[in-house]
Amino acid sequence: MSGAALGHLHLVLVRSDVPQSLLRERLALRAAEASVALSGRPERTADLRDAVQLLRLGDQSGSAGELYQNWRQAVERPVSAKALHRALPSYSATELAAWLDGCDGRRTGQGGPVARAAAVLETVLSDQPRGEHVGLILADAVLARALGWDHVMPLLGGGLTARDLHKTGEALRVACHHAVVRSAIEATRMAADLARRAARLKAVTPKLRAKGAGQAVELFLTRDAVAPAALLSLNSDRAVRRLCDRLVDLGVVRELTGRDTFRLYGV
Repeated sequence: MSGAALGHLHLVLVRSDVPQSLLRERLALRAAEASVALSGRPERTADLRDAVQLLRLGDQSGSAGELYQNWRQAVERPVSAKALHRALPSYSATELAAWLDGCDGRRTGQGGPVARAAAVLETVLSDQPRGEHVGLILADAVLARALGWDHVMPLLGGGLTARDLHKTGEALRVACHHAVVRSAIEATRMAADLARRAARLKAVTPKLRAKGAGQAVELFLTRDAVAPAALLSLNSDRAVRRLCDRLVDLGVVRELTGRDTFRLYGV
């Protein structure tokens, strides 16, 4: 079942109508929320968005925001030890590569994609018992590499429970297979929804008169949430407000916070 789910998801990931960067960001948010819950912290989706999107130069995002940043950076660039080191700077590139490729005589590369991911996850958790998010990011990275995907797709990160992470051996592998099925189905549904939303947004783009509106639309198609201050292609705060209000009125962008100030917008 996990093989069938991954095979179907693979077909989704090569579709040109699916905003792939946005899909990865949404899955990263889902995985980050799960990682935060595993750490025992209370922050959820809205808190994580605020912690990252409203961050100003010199500010600290906090523990929950840092976890979210780890996941966002893990999916941002093609999967490699260097890219993963950028996402997990507390660990050396050599250490991350050792976990990815097998270390201390443990042959983590054996078996199918899910088995390899489970083996790496078990290895990391054995070495770093409180490094759940590290193990999950690396497990999803191994899964992506084994499947020939260019980028990490957070499937295990959002699909495994705290109880699952206490399992070892065959029990952990089975839990990973079940998590992949659930997450691949959800990712496929999310991709279909985002493809429809992206098509509607692209359809109204020619109607937008503001200079720089096209670049702003591209930002919405690649990020989970966009703060007005990030729309640098527009030449004034007034132009930003007008564009965001226009996109909301057209039903192609949503205001995500429900606030009158410090708003965030997303497809």
